[in-house]
Amino acid sequence: MHDPIIILAPPRSFTSIVCAMLGEHPQMYGLPEVNLFVAETMRERQGVIARPKFSEHGLLRAVAQLFAGEQTFGTIALARRWVEMRANCTCSSVLQELGERVAPRILVEKSPRSVVRCEYLQRIWKAFPNTKFLHLLRHPRSLGESLYRLGGTVAAKGLEALDYSTDPPAVDFQKAWYSLNMNIITFLDGIPEDQKIQVRGEELLGDVDTYLRRIVKWLGLRTDEEAIEAMRHPEWSPYADFGPANARFGNDPNFLSAPALRPLPSGEAPSLEGPLSWRQDGRGFSPEVVELAKQLGYS
Repeated sequence: MHDPIIILAPPRSFTSIVCAMLGEHPQMYGLPEVNLFVAETMRERQGVIARPKFSEHGLLRAVAQLFAGEQTFGTIALARRWVEMRANCTCSSVLQELGERVAPRILVEKSPRSVVRCEYLQRIWKAFPNTKFLHLLRHPRSLGESLYRLGGTVAAKGLEALDYSTDPPAVDFQKAWYSLNMNIITFLDGIPEDQKIQVRGEELLGDVDTYLRRIVKWLGLRTDEEAIEAMRHPEWSPYADFGPANARFGNDPNFLSAPALRPLPSGEAPSLEGPLSWRQDGRGFSPEVVELAKQLGYS
């Protein structure tokens, strides 16, 4: 099998729709969030993803689809047994097994949990030294607002996005944006130039054809109109809607509710200036967040 293509991004950074678009290319296959780099073995992984429970849904849905041809309550139950039987296997060998199933298509993997710790990123590189990495970006303001709408304080605790300089600690999603992107940037600094690309998600979704052609050309894959047209339809992905009751998720719930490609809401672009809507004290972005965002092309 080919080494997979890995999308690296914090949560709520357009990973679900971008992975689904790439996965509709005739030479690629987009996975849901399989979370296979958070541990060395499948037994260890089970402890890491025990909470929240939906963290296991992506792999179960992928196994059901690839080995049973459909995602039903029954095939998800069989997929769970398939996963349990591999408790002593390495997580990378399980991803390789999925890759062999879709060959000669190339897997596209996009689990945001992979960027939470540097050890997870190093695990990818150790297992798949020829893989290519797409660093997918989102403006820190729109990412923070999206995270706040999704889970507020609960999401902040999960991402260590609390400002303990206040009493009580303030929700501050800029901390997650900064730390997770710095994990990615630091990791990619040691990766050969031809194996990495950085894309602002807002620009990709604003000019889909140009950016998709750029990405697939970088990957050395087909850029003909048939391939580009297929990628305009993320809703064709087998993981673009809610799964059965025992594995509902595996992708962002907003994407699952409305997976078709649609223009980003029009209006004024988000700014690095001004107070943050998820804070109650009127504070704005910290100097280090502003500096990094500008380096990444935001204003």
